[in-house]
Amino acid sequence: MMGDAGGGNPDPNVMGRADDAIERLAPLEREAQAWVMRFASGEATPADIEALKQWHGQSPAHAEAFVRASRLWDALGAAGQRAARQNALPAGAEVLPFIQRPAVPRSIIPQSMGRRAFLGGALAASAAGIGYLAVRPPLDLWPSFVELTADYRTATGEQRQIRLASGVAIVMSAQTSVAMRPREDDAGHVELIAGEATITTGRNASAPFVLVAGGGRTSASQASFDVRYIGPTVCVTCLHGEVLVEQGRAARALQASQQLVYSAQGLSSIRAVDPAVVTAWRDGFLVFHGTPLAEAVEEINRYRRGKIIVTNEALGRRLFNARFRFENVDEVVGQIQQVFGAGVTSLPGGIVLLS
Repeated sequence: MMGDAGGGNPDPNVMGRADDAIERLAPLEREAQAWVMRFASGEATPADIEALKQWHGQSPAHAEAFVRASRLWDALGAAGQRAARQNALPAGAEVLPFIQRPAVPRSIIPQSMGRRAFLGGALAASAAGIGYLAVRPPLDLWPSFVELTADYRTATGEQRQIRLASGVAIVMSAQTSVAMRPREDDAGHVELIAGEATITTGRNASAPFVLVAGGGRTSASQASFDVRYIGPTVCVTCLHGEVLVEQGRAARALQASQQLVYSAQGLSSIRAVDPAVVTAWRDGFLVFHGTPLAEAVEEINRYRRGKIIVTNEALGRRLFNARFRFENVDEVVGQIQQVFGAGVTSLPGGIVLLS
């Protein structure tokens, strides 16, 4: 059964099945899932942290339930989590027969998310059996596109390089998915479904290379550029040559060392950046210069097993400056604790709460 391709109301059959499943779940599993949802919402308070520590320490069964719930939330991936918060299944996600997973009591779920939506997303993630929830990207650029299949994907902490027949080289950062979209000419299209990639175009291509991400497109004939699509915005940086960025009816050309971002609201202004900082990940480094801590943690989580969660909004807005190698990524928690005086609560499964 397919979800509503228009992104509207969730399929009533799927949601009804989720409601039935809720009644069959153990109370402990419900509580564990509710705690994960609470902290993933970013609305947890210091009192919540203390309450979680007490709940978590009641028994080994409580600790194990929390780990299972955390893994399920991570398995949903960013797309599944967004869909759950919107109280709808992702368009195009196929829901197979129910596989029992923890649900969340309505009394504890943040108001922005429905319990049936989360369980519906969990069904799809469980059925997929590949660690993430398949999602359907925007269809405005490819009307004939029916169902997403990522041709290449990198895992947490992994990088990968692929080379197309046209001579285009793509270096994928961690947790990145791309799909090849054939076209009549030899340049072709590539969609960045999620993550970050650096693209170097071929020297003798007969047509500009086009990369699509988040409802916009970036094209270049002889250039190197970086595209980052995490969350609601897409960031494009020209490293060499010239690239054209289009979103809706707006278009801007970028020269080397220039960057812009775009979203559903349109294109930003152009700003100058240091390409070496933008592509530091290719050399095995994470570099942050005046980056809000919440954003820095999102990037760190792409290279670290488990999940770091900033539970304090004020802390998340603090500006973070750091440079460290991927293999030392676990040291960042201590650095944040030292620099900001943040409270640190470590839980099984590599989960760390910062407050």
